[in-house]
Amino acid sequence: MVDNAPSTTQPSTSSLPDHDARLDRIYEHGDELIAQLREASKPRVFIISGPSGVGKDSVIEELREVFPDAEYVVTATTRPMRKGEIDGVHYVFLSKEEFLERIEHNDFVENAMVYDNHYGVPRSPIVNGLAQGRHVIVKVDVKGAATLRRLIPHTTSIFLAPESMRALLSRLRDRKTDDPDVLMKRFTTASAELAEVEHFDYVVFNEDGKLDDAVRSIINVIDSEHRKVHQPDIVIP
Repeated sequence: MVDNAPSTTQPSTSSLPDHDARLDRIYEHGDELIAQLREASKPRVFIISGPSGVGKDSVIEELREVFPDAEYVVTATTRPMRKGEIDGVHYVFLSKEEFLERIEHNDFVENAMVYDNHYGVPRSPIVNGLAQGRHVIVKVDVKGAATLRRLIPHTTSIFLAPESMRALLSRLRDRKTDDPDVLMKRFTTASAELAEVEHFDYVVFNEDGKLDDAVRSIINVIDSEHRKVHQPDIVIP
């Protein structure tokens, strides 16, 4: 019996010519679109915040290894340097007079009094980092994060949270850098700061002994934001 049904066999793609007027137009148009997609990614500003003692410095140190070309904005402060801290790495340590002078010169995007000390986010590293096509990563307290979100639209904010309040208090005690009154003030403030998480874009838990998991989550956030199709320009006031 002869099967008279029409053949559904498709012509082999190997039979298509490498160069053909129609193919050349498709190549050209498609490659232009692909080039535009490659150029669409823009440097972003990432805010990493969370209560005191949650491990923001530890996270930043790990991110420096993963994203060495990013611009890490080092907050300026008038508080005393703690044991093991490095000026210009963990904070830029200034006298009160130096800090106030920088305020007069508009050197900070935002500044505030926190736990009886001045803190400020320098403007020039953010501006220069973006101009050079680099992601900018800013570590700041929760109040400072709110100010940055207001002043710099289209930032990406990440709230670093502890696994429990008991664990957070234990970390604060283990630092042995504050007297009991200051420690209690930090801990009380942390409780209120947790309520601010709803204003952030992402939350990442930094659990004891699982720093790598927290860092991996933040890496995923940075990669995802970098691949977004619609990326508006970031303007620094």
